[in-house]
Amino acid sequence: MKQREDIDPQGSARHGFLGWYEKRLRQFKTPVLIVTLLLFYVILATILGLAVAPAVWVVSSLFDWSQSFSGFASYWIRGAAVVLGYLTFGFAAILVVPVPNRFILLFLKPYRGPYYSLDVIWWYLHNILLYSVRYSFLEWVTPTPFNLYFYRMMGMKIGKRSDVNTTNISDAGLITMEDGVTIGGSATIIAHYAVQGYLIVQPVVIRKNVTIGLRAMILGGVEIGEGAKVLPNSVVLPKTVIPAGETWAGVPARKVE
Repeated sequence: MKQREDIDPQGSARHGFLGWYEKRLRQFKTPVLIVTLLLFYVILATILGLAVAPAVWVVSSLFDWSQSFSGFASYWIRGAAVVLGYLTFGFAAILVVPVPNRFILLFLKPYRGPYYSLDVIWWYLHNILLYSVRYSFLEWVTPTPFNLYFYRMMGMKIGKRSDVNTTNISDAGLITMEDGVTIGGSATIIAHYAVQGYLIVQPVVIRKNVTIGLRAMILGGVEIGEGAKVLPNSVVLPKTVIPAGETWAGVPARKVE
């Protein structure tokens, strides 16, 4: 019993509506989770609708203007309108989506316990917002100041002179990158993993001047010391601590002599 209490230390600490919701979630599990996520998807549609609205205006305005032309010129303008509308949506989403996420960050925290918990709901919602931009637009602005701005607004701590050349990031609000960090193309950083049916959400900390190679994977609870390197295609397992200045490689990653 002590192990279960260590895994899920906050299950009985909530009161009022949150306590009532936690009990229903644990009692009915999947149905309550599905209803919760469906309600949030409705809210997400409203949030993304704010980003889509200026895109609709751009497209409709240019379509109206295209009627002044005939033949190929008209279709060319309409085609450009669709592309401009998509780009308008993407940049608007980068600005709009982080706004509700600021509220979610108040509740997002390290967690170790069952999937059916209120703490996991906040984790779900944070990543749903993150993925709504990651899978719809973020590849177009990686790596640029735009993707760094988005990650910072989503709660990721990014130091000066750091570059993130990947969109494979989850749990941004639990990731810290200090100054001079380089994240290689298609690298993956996620601050969670699962063990024996339990979800573990633990922060990832990357110290100054670290280099993460192409397609490397960093998992929850990892801390990488200042000036260390993780070579391409390596997998750093959960809770690994890489000392400063060392080079690690392999699956699982180990120190390279």
